[in-house]
Amino acid sequence: MAQENKNQKNTQQADENQLRKVRREKLAELQNSGSNPFEITKFDRTHHSQEVKDHFGELEGKTVILAGRMMSKRVMGKASFCNIQDLKGNIQSYVARDSVGEEAYKAFKKMDIGDIVGLTGEVFRTKTGEISIHASEITLLSKSLQILPEKFHGLTNTDLRYRQRYVDLIMNPEVKDTFIKRSKIISTIRKYLDAQGFMEVETPMLVSNAGGAAARPFETHFNALDEDLKLRISLELYLKRLIVGGLEKVYEIGRVFRNEGLDTRHNPEFTLMELYQAYTDYNGMMDLTENLYRYVAQEVLGTTKIVYNGVEMDLGQPFERITMVDAVKKYSGVDFNTIHTLEEARAAAKANHVEYEERHKKGDILNLFFEQFAEEHMVQPTFVMDHPIEISPLTKKKPENPEYVERFEFFMNGWEMANAYSELNDPIDQRERFKAQEAQLAMGDEEANTTDEDFLNALEIGMPPTGGIGFGIDRMCMLLTDSAAIRDVLLFPTMKSLEK
Repeated sequence: MAQENKNQKNTQQADENQLRKVRREKLAELQNSGSNPFEITKFDRTHHSQEVKDHFGELEGKTVILAGRMMSKRVMGKASFCNIQDLKGNIQSYVARDSVGEEAYKAFKKMDIGDIVGLTGEVFRTKTGEISIHASEITLLSKSLQILPEKFHGLTNTDLRYRQRYVDLIMNPEVKDTFIKRSKIISTIRKYLDAQGFMEVETPMLVSNAGGAAARPFETHFNALDEDLKLRISLELYLKRLIVGGLEKVYEIGRVFRNEGLDTRHNPEFTLMELYQAYTDYNGMMDLTENLYRYVAQEVLGTTKIVYNGVEMDLGQPFERITMVDAVKKYSGVDFNTIHTLEEARAAAKANHVEYEERHKKGDILNLFFEQFAEEHMVQPTFVMDHPIEISPLTKKKPENPEYVERFEFFMNGWEMANAYSELNDPIDQRERFKAQEAQLAMGDEEANTTDEDFLNALEIGMPPTGGIGFGIDRMCMLLTDSAAIRDVLLFPTMKSLEK
């Protein structure tokens, strides 16, 4: 069977090589006759395919000009049909020798699937009821020298789809729709925040100190200054500097980079949106998050009810708010309000088969309990509030209980979708938190923060009470487009290089 498959593959490869050879010969023939398609610099079209279909009543009998990729062709003597695909969809064209002329018809018959053509013709409806274009002129605009995947099976190899996204977009209309929706999601976020008085800014990607999140950075070297730099893991510390500078409401949507593994929800470079607002706290960030998600879903999908992998989530209802301690108690039965020492936390972990490391403190163990017992239950939109201080080095303490901080994580579908704080603006406290993080770094925690002296200087200048939040844009796109993996919403995801 293995030999049979190998032989079949070799035969297929030989056939494709021959087809590619024929296409190059056709190109050479065109070029030798003075009809090189690659010399055409522009083509003025009047409509997209879907516009013709949507406005058939107005356009019937009128001449339109379209351009797109030929996806099918059926030659029947003196008259033929082809299908042209453009950004908005596809449309059938009737190409007759008597309408386009004998020489043009001969040229049309030599065109291949995948060629990009310009089409001029009259809008009509066929006897079978299909809206079509009766071509009066068809122009080859670009010659395709490769073979598209077979029409009925499309491009189904997942690895190849990600590596050759351009072919994926051609062959799979739902993929194109996903990325059109992604673009609309991001523009709708901007529209909402701009209307709320936020200012969009840009901050450095190459930094000497990659802070603002618990993550391992990528490192590089800047030759001109002979300095080692890192790719940012967060947008936080620079945006807070702008709050210090008096900008009051700022946001950035940009790529961040984390030197971590690949899975269905993680890519080493991804799109993060962070925003900071002076004179509010994490409660203000909860209200903003709830309103933003509801607005984006309504604008992009036309509904606040979304379905992901068969599960319906309702963004129209008030989002649940629960503390991390209460969530752990609800789903594990362990009440951390009754646990006061590290020894008691370790004992609870052992009794409940929660694995921890020697460096972990009581708050770290509470978080491990949450991840093991509670996180998967956060399916409907939920704010999990009041995290332990040990895992929140940039967050204000709760005045009534300084073991915890004013922080929330927003969950849907059991995923963390956003992370928000009442921002720490006490430079003395912040310095102590950085010291504690560096102690963790010395104990082997590669994701711990290091002290950022310029950021501390900014805090000493004075930062107002501030609420801040970071949104994972890719996960938001996954949920709103019902995409199974983060790679399905990244046009060009990180892939292991093919062996040469």
